[in-house]
Amino acid sequence: MNVMKISYLALASAALLATACNAEKGAANSSTTEVTAAAVPAPNNGDWSTVVRKTPEGGFVMGNPNAKVKLVEFGSLTCPHCAEFEHLGGKALVDNYVKKGLVSWEFRNFVRDPFDMTATLLARCGGEASFFGLTRNLFTDQKDWVGKIQAADPAKVQALQAMPPAQQFAAIADLGGLKQYASMRGVPRAKADQCLANEAEVNQLVQMNSDAATTYSIPGTPSFLLNGSLLDQTATWEALEPKLKEALAS
Repeated sequence: MNVMKISYLALASAALLATACNAEKGAANSSTTEVTAAAVPAPNNGDWSTVVRKTPEGGFVMGNPNAKVKLVEFGSLTCPHCAEFEHLGGKALVDNYVKKGLVSWEFRNFVRDPFDMTATLLARCGGEASFFGLTRNLFTDQKDWVGKIQAADPAKVQALQAMPPAQQFAAIADLGGLKQYASMRGVPRAKADQCLANEAEVNQLVQMNSDAATTYSIPGTPSFLLNGSLLDQTATWEALEPKLKEALAS
């Protein structure tokens, strides 16, 4: 049994035992603190949302690397709560905080299931240039591509279980139309096939799951670190934004 197979089995266990898409939605903080911090000029007269790099922890961070407030999101591409957070808060987070250089936003994938692994491998396939755009698109269209996989011929879905992981991810991508989806968004089909069979990337994602569970004991997705500390009951933008304002005002 190769390393990829072992890692995939570990992934399945982690998905069942560690973290689900059920982070408790806490009540929003009633704070009305306004953001008084001055925007930080971005390089080349641009804005900080165009500055993206991969982190040593395996995530992708957007924004000013020296921002006063550093936000880390643990998210899953098959998690409805994560998609809801992106829908309700993603644009506001970027426009009001990241672009101004006040907050840096790192997204660390927490992969919960084979569908998630497939989509995540494709989202990361283009690297820094396309990660956030593809991730946003996959959240926006989550019901569509997940629905296609779930509605597939049961015999084809059953056959997935007998496939090696690399072939399984490629087959899931075909069922969900994800190769064509990624191709239309800048990831050529040949490159997508390579990424879906990337053993090192699968192993890194499994390790990221383990690190998140053991280091932070995250209660669900989405979960957030604010300047290195895990926030409680902040699975919604309504609950998270006051925390950002408080950190900027302190």
